[in-house]
Formats: sequence, structure tokens, C-alpha cells
Amino acid sequence: MGSGFSKMKKQARMMQSQIDQMKEKMQATVVEGSAGNGLVTVTLTGEKNLKKIIIRPECTSDIEGLQDLILAAFEDATQKLGSQQDNGGIF
Repeated sequence: MGSGFSKMKKQARMMQSQIDQMKEKMQATVVEGSAGNGLVTVTLTGEKNLKKIIIRPECTSDIEGLQDLILAAFEDATQKLGSQQDNGGIF
């Protein structure tokens, strides 16, 4: 029982190390999404935390349109994060 248990503990430590590395990569990953030909740009971390929104002045006169652009830019960034995860960019 002793050697099997030691092996399991070693595997658990290795798995925890890999999980910690993945978390660090996710925290370090940053993507930008945009909408309206760059009228609105958002920056997200790999954990989908919103870091920055850039709104060009020419779209501020239409509040409803601006709201739609912000949502579209967020969705664009989220898709880019998903693509990176699917392609091994984060994991």
C-alpha cells in the first residue's frame, strides 16, 4: 500500500501543478474584441474579466447603438478567448 499511495500523491501534486500553470496562463491572457469597425473595443482577461473599454467619440450620440456595440465587442472578445482555449492557446 505504501508505494501505491506515494505514487498517487505524486500524481496529485503533478496535477495540481498543471492546474496552477493553467490558471497563471489564463490570468496572463488578454484579448481584444471590437465592433462597428473599431468604434468600440473591449479588453478581456482569460478569466473573462473586463479590463478596458474604448469608445470612439463619433458613436456617443446614439446611446442604444453604443450599447449594442459594447455587447457585440464583448461577444467578439469572448469568442476569441474560446478559440484560444479550443486551439490549446491557454491550455
